[in-house]
Amino acid sequence: MKLFVLLPAVLLLTTSVVYSDPHKETKKAPHLYISHYENVLGTSLELKVSAGSQTDFDLAQQAVLQEISRMSRILSAYDANSEFRRWEATYRQAVPVSHELFEVLDLFDQWRIRTGGALDASAEVITKVWKKAADKQDLPASEELAVAVALVKQSHWSLDAASRTATHLSNVPLMLNTFVKSYIIQHAADAGMAAAHVNSITVNIGGDMVVAGNVRETVLVSDPKADAENDVPIDRILVNNKAIATSGNYRRGEYIKGQWYSHIVDPRTGQPADSIISATVVAPSATDAGALATAFNVMSVSESIKLAGMLPGIQYLIITRAGQQIKSPGWEEMEIKDGSMPADNNFELLVNLEINLPKQGVVKRPYIAVWVEDEHHAPVRTISLWHGSDRYLSELRSWFLKYKAAYTTDKDFNSSLTSATRSAGKYTVKWDGKDDHGNNVKPGKYIVKIEAAREHGTYQLMRQEIELNDTPQTISLPGNIEIASATLEYRKKANGN
Repeated sequence: MKLFVLLPAVLLLTTSVVYSDPHKETKKAPHLYISHYENVLGTSLELKVSAGSQTDFDLAQQAVLQEISRMSRILSAYDANSEFRRWEATYRQAVPVSHELFEVLDLFDQWRIRTGGALDASAEVITKVWKKAADKQDLPASEELAVAVALVKQSHWSLDAASRTATHLSNVPLMLNTFVKSYIIQHAADAGMAAAHVNSITVNIGGDMVVAGNVRETVLVSDPKADAENDVPIDRILVNNKAIATSGNYRRGEYIKGQWYSHIVDPRTGQPADSIISATVVAPSATDAGALATAFNVMSVSESIKLAGMLPGIQYLIITRAGQQIKSPGWEEMEIKDGSMPADNNFELLVNLEINLPKQGVVKRPYIAVWVEDEHHAPVRTISLWHGSDRYLSELRSWFLKYKAAYTTDKDFNSSLTSATRSAGKYTVKWDGKDDHGNNVKPGKYIVKIEAAREHGTYQLMRQEIELNDTPQTISLPGNIEIASATLEYRKKANGN
């Protein structure tokens, strides 16, 4: 789980906002407010707040963002000026550190012991070996990996709780990954809940989230073998006052001589983890969820089951390379059984989008609608819709004109997505060839529209005609001020007839 580039899975969402006297804001029954940001901890942020007023939402949102920024200044491994990096530059000195950095280093000690070495902040030395091998397109030598594993097994710091000091003991590169993103998410959710009168908060950064307050959040578990954000999830669960984390090898890694190697390495052997492709963990503690999700990718299934049984309230879904699903005894109690069926036609359209982002700093994601019309401009299917407050939804004026009465009908519009972390700004969404009512469309001409409207920004609309037939095709669309690039990839499904 990559940290941090700071100052979050495309989600289909709807919000409801209190409409009030413009001269006097009322505080009535809670309504749902949603915001999306990019470049937060190197990925994307989705914030959902149930509050009685815009003021309470604004206060909670500000508190969440400020806490993420504060924690990043302490724990970021990508900021040379963070407290962690400044401490790492010391050697054999007892350095007074913040409560947060001390706690994280102590947690790494605890998790290294709990997992028998499967989690270790010094695993970065092994990762560097594999990255260098990928650059050369040759597997690393066994001797080089043996040296890296030996370096991992050293002691890298010592802690003194009485003086709250940390002494750096080695020159091995360290990375505070695994559970640290979840640790920050928990602090951010707590800060938001404390800052205003809110009913609930869901903070989702790159697919890991904390659900806090009076809400039962529908969470879609991403299919590790899918290639689009809005693909059919592998599962749907209901979560209340818990943390969720997913880790897997399907978003980041290295190709060496045509073979995929996971970015998750086993510090005990130096080898990339490859027997597990995804692990999702629900836990009362965010750090437990984040640590276990990563550890379950490294450890054997039997080791994972044993470890989960030693901790309270842990539920998990582990997916093996062979496709087997291993669920904890209580997982099925969280599942939503809806009987949905996959598409049954043999083509699909991938829409790849890259949002224009600054080189650094947080940026609010524009409202974006991606949909399909027939050749007579009648609406066929909304593929994806990203937005926040309902009162600004009409700024997607082309989509809103045709869909304003129907956009709440999708059962997943209010859902959150848990998945392995991906980079900020790049998304792939998929059209399965069905209309809004679930019927297969006929071959012929269709128009794909991509509409973007940014708060205090610009309005952009892309249109592209495409012929649905038996001929695969790829079309590149020119970018604009909001969307750097977009491509349409019409293809046969891998399992198509």
